[in-house]
Amino acid sequence: MRSDLTTRLLYIITFKVLMFTFLLGILSSSCNDDKVETKPPSTSLNKILPLGASRVEGARPEFESFRYELWKSLVDREWEFDFVGTQTDGALYEGYLGLSFDADHEGRGGWTSGEILEGINEWLDAVGSPDIVLFSSPGGNDILNGLASFDKTVSNINQIIDILQERNPNVTIVLEELAPGKSNFMTAKFTADFNAMQQEVRTIASEQTTSASQVLTVDMFTGFNDSLLADDVHYNEAGAKFIANRYYSVLESVLKSE
Repeated sequence: MRSDLTTRLLYIITFKVLMFTFLLGILSSSCNDDKVETKPPSTSLNKILPLGASRVEGARPEFESFRYELWKSLVDREWEFDFVGTQTDGALYEGYLGLSFDADHEGRGGWTSGEILEGINEWLDAVGSPDIVLFSSPGGNDILNGLASFDKTVSNINQIIDILQERNPNVTIVLEELAPGKSNFMTAKFTADFNAMQQEVRTIASEQTTSASQVLTVDMFTGFNDSLLADDVHYNEAGAKFIANRYYSVLESVLKSE
C-alpha cells in the first residue's frame, strides 16, 4: 500500500514539474516573439526586411527559413545588402565565403496579418525603414487559424503596405503568392482560401504600386510540392532553397548596385 502511494505521489510531482517546464517554455517563446530590439540604423545600399511569421522566422532543426539560402545567393553575386529587423535568429548556421550569416529578420511564429499590422510601426521605429520588404505568405496564418474574415485580412495587408510606403515612399515590396501546405493537410476550404489569396495578392500589388514604390508579386506555389515541406506548412532545406531562388529571381532586377 505504502509503495503504491509513494509511486503515485512521485508520478504527480513529476507530472507537475514537467507541466511547469512546458508552460515556462511557452512563456519564454512568447516573450521572445514580442521582443523589440532597437538596432543602429543600417547604412546599406539595400536594406532588406524579411517580414512575416514562422516561414520567415524558421526553427532549426525542425524546419528552415528561406533567409539563409537567400543570403548565400546574394553573397555569391556580391550584392551589397543588409537584412534588417528587430528579431535575430539564434540558430546555428555555417559561415559562407568567410562571412557570418546575417540573422536579422521580422518573422514571428503564428502571427496573423492583424498582429503584424499592430506591430509594424514599432518595428520600423526600432530599425529604420527598409528599401525592400519580402512579405512572406501574407494572410497565411489568418486562413489556417480562422481568426479573421478574408476581407479583414486583405484590409490588414493593404494597411501594412500603406505604412511601409508612408515610411519610405520609394520602398519596393515583394508579396508572395503563397506556397500551400502539405496535400493531406490542405482541406478544401484551406485550398480555396489560399487560391483566393494568391489572386488577391496580384490585385493588391497592382492597386498599391505607385510611381515611386513598386509592389511586386512572386509565385511561390507553381511547382511547390510535399517534398519541400518539413511538416504540414514549414520548409525543409530543399523548400527553403526553392523559396529563396524565387525571391532572388525578383530581387536581382530591383537591387541597387551603386
